[in-house]
Amino acid sequence: MRTVTYGALAALGLTATAYAAPALKAEVGLEATAYFQDGTQDQSSKQASLRLLGDARWDWNGRDDSFTLKPFARLDSQDRERSHADVREALWLHARGPWQTRVGIGQTFWGVTEGAHVVDIVNQTDTLETPEGDARLGQPMLNVGWEREAHLVDVFVLPGFRERPFAGSDGRLRLPWVVNTDAATYESGAGRNHVDLAARYQFSANGLRLGLSGFRGTSREPELQPVVDMTKVGPGFFAPGYQPELQPYYPQITQWGVDLQLTRGDWLWKLEAIDRDGFGPKRFHTADAGLEYTQVGVFGSRCDLGWLLEGMYDSRQEQATHPFEHDVLLGWRLAFNDEASSDLLLAVLRDTEHPETYVRLKGSTRLNDRLKLAVEARVLATRDPQTPFAVLASPDLDYKLRSFGDDSHLRAELTWFY
Repeated sequence: MRTVTYGALAALGLTATAYAAPALKAEVGLEATAYFQDGTQDQSSKQASLRLLGDARWDWNGRDDSFTLKPFARLDSQDRERSHADVREALWLHARGPWQTRVGIGQTFWGVTEGAHVVDIVNQTDTLETPEGDARLGQPMLNVGWEREAHLVDVFVLPGFRERPFAGSDGRLRLPWVVNTDAATYESGAGRNHVDLAARYQFSANGLRLGLSGFRGTSREPELQPVVDMTKVGPGFFAPGYQPELQPYYPQITQWGVDLQLTRGDWLWKLEAIDRDGFGPKRFHTADAGLEYTQVGVFGSRCDLGWLLEGMYDSRQEQATHPFEHDVLLGWRLAFNDEASSDLLLAVLRDTEHPETYVRLKGSTRLNDRLKLAVEARVLATRDPQTPFAVLASPDLDYKLRSFGDDSHLRAELTWFY
């Protein structure tokens, strides 16, 4: 299946090049990260990496047809798993009237909220890039879309599965036990070759955007199952040099989702909610809902200040596999509206039942036509991390950020555009 897919993409690319010269773009990013302290498993407090992103586009047939290629690569100084390459997009698009057809490797995002992207499911999350799930791996797909006035229908056939990447033993923002991605197992006998199906209907009119979606196939999030050699377990510790592992298991799931955004003047009302069956022992529901209010020209300046408030909920409560099962997000988004396109986002996520807080600061500005500076900071206020043995003996299900308690950091990236 994979050989056929890549062969078809290569044929499409060669066909496109015969019609017109491509529009070429490229990015080179140099990233430096400083952690406030060494990692719980003695990882380094300093990390650097080099990021490459290409973008080539061919148009032909009166622009009814196009082929886009976006290769990506990162080389990291500490984490071998974070040094990786991917095809973010290698996609042929044909548009005619109300119909659009996309074939190849593509990116599709569903959702409207800031805190958690609970509805988004077509692409696999690239957790090595950002822990918030903002980056995605390319997904092989056949997508047929129909759009007429306020209505949009998208149907996806997804013939190849991408496993979720995880940080290696020297990486940061990782669990106490290393995830052995080479040992992944699947509920489906077809494994990574299972063909998944997804569809979404969107209605947009009078400031309302309503999306209804469904998905049936391999879960993008794996269940992480501990693998422990009990002969290496002693009274209160593991044998010297021994490290247990987590083995990913990808079940078959059915997910129904709704995403909604309502614009009324300077107010945005947002909702994402899902019902998922097949992941874990029972069906569950997850939601993120809130609002955003924008003050235009705040304090008499040309800046716009947005106020964000969201609440997150997961019916599994302490059994949830993410840390935001009963949390509140309060945030501020500042757009400077200058020639450098400067912006700043501060988000504070607070657990409503336990004193645990996650703070994220993100900003960027263009230095000139070729250079952009982006800065991120993450602060995790939680209990001290547990040792790997303590996680086995008495896992803390209340403080889900505890494993990352030593991973607060400051990150800067300088990007050169070509």
